[in-house]
Amino acid sequence: MPAIKKRSLVDQVYDRLRADIVSLHVPLGSRVNVNELQETLGVSCTPIREAVNRLQQEGLIEYENNIGARVISLTPKDVEDIQQLAVTLHCAAAELAMARGDRAEMAAQIGRRIAEFETASTPQGQVTAVHQLVGVFYAHCGNTRLDRSMLAIQGQQLLLRSLYAAGGADVPRDLADFRRVLAGVEAGDAAAVCAALRENAERMERAVQAGLRQ
Repeated sequence: MPAIKKRSLVDQVYDRLRADIVSLHVPLGSRVNVNELQETLGVSCTPIREAVNRLQQEGLIEYENNIGARVISLTPKDVEDIQQLAVTLHCAAAELAMARGDRAEMAAQIGRRIAEFETASTPQGQVTAVHQLVGVFYAHCGNTRLDRSMLAIQGQQLLLRSLYAAGGADVPRDLADFRRVLAGVEAGDAAAVCAALRENAERMERAVQAGLRQ
């Protein structure tokens, strides 16, 4: 029987702050006040500062001189850059997974994620389902370095998808994209999978950029 792993206080604070940021509970550009977080979370400043530093490394928090830590602000160009990198990594993971992995198992897992997306009762439920759907390819690609590269921008990707979902995502077209992904996996057609992933990423990019410009 595997040992039960205890999560450190820093991990717990990090998970809480990260979830609040990527779900938009804490708005873009908001100041991160360590003293307020101490009172809210009931912990000392040390784990909070360590968690904030970790979130800075992940690109979700930035420091400004004479101001301190803030949740990142995004420009339309930021959105373009994040999406370009993300879809490049997604397609690399998909191509490797389909060459190396068990396609039947991947198809079953993706089918479950699509069902969860279709029946999600909240935008955040949709975000989680899509995140897990794309994660199937990373789990089966057999390349830990590729997986770590995605982890470096994963928080920003979740943040963009939350903005997309909150702004009125095109759920029917998204669902069609994900069904095309599933069909591509079942047919062994990596190009079709990547085309569907790219089209979905570009739609999300345009929608988020439009929201930022308003």
